[in-house]
Amino acid sequence: MKGRIHSIESCGTVDGPGIRYIVFTQGCLLRCQYCHNADTWAIGQGKEVTPEDIMEDVKCYLPFMEASGGGITVSGGEPLLQIDFVLALFKECKKLGIHTTIDSSGGCYSEDEEFQRKLSELMEYTDLVLLDIKHINSKKHRKLTGKTNEHILSFARYLSDKKKPVWIRHVLVPGITDGEKDLRDLASFIDLLENVEKVEILPYHKLGVYKWEALGLKYPLEGIEPPTEESVQFAKNILVKA
Repeated sequence: MKGRIHSIESCGTVDGPGIRYIVFTQGCLLRCQYCHNADTWAIGQGKEVTPEDIMEDVKCYLPFMEASGGGITVSGGEPLLQIDFVLALFKECKKLGIHTTIDSSGGCYSEDEEFQRKLSELMEYTDLVLLDIKHINSKKHRKLTGKTNEHILSFARYLSDKKKPVWIRHVLVPGITDGEKDLRDLASFIDLLENVEKVEILPYHKLGVYKWEALGLKYPLEGIEPPTEESVQFAKNILVKA
């Protein structure tokens, strides 16, 4: 079993609890206008690795994971595009008692029987899902990412039905994802879910703009600045429950 990855971060601290070993997979179906990893979009590129390759490296960081309550996070790109690879990796993680997390947009979620079968098995080896909800409004979601959000919201409901622990993440982009009605609609949707442990507001930043330029792409949010502290707090007041 082999997968294609973009890169690895050995001591991450923001993608799940504790110190995380983060595997960034290659390939994504969404084209988010604020994406800071646009170089992970192309499917079929990246470095080819096996779960055993990753586990050999992971073992070096086990003391840090254990001391901090951390583990391994598979991000992207979109991890679920390589569901067989992630499943094989997480099976190896569980042999060592490593906490497992998937950071996903749900962008390739499908009702297809085979996908559902594989996803159900993967969830047996997954401790936590970080679910990025880009926009609650389907039309605005299509403009922002190139895809509608119906299947993504279906993925959120699927995880709720499975009682799989989830952290909801929402990138706050001034003038795009920070409207009061949209935030309240998102809050109402989250309230329907029975598995949400945390809601995180991720302030938009421009750290990945240079990657767009390096790829010869025009950055679509040119001129948009990061949100103010007041704007972030306003969103937290709506989305983050005490």
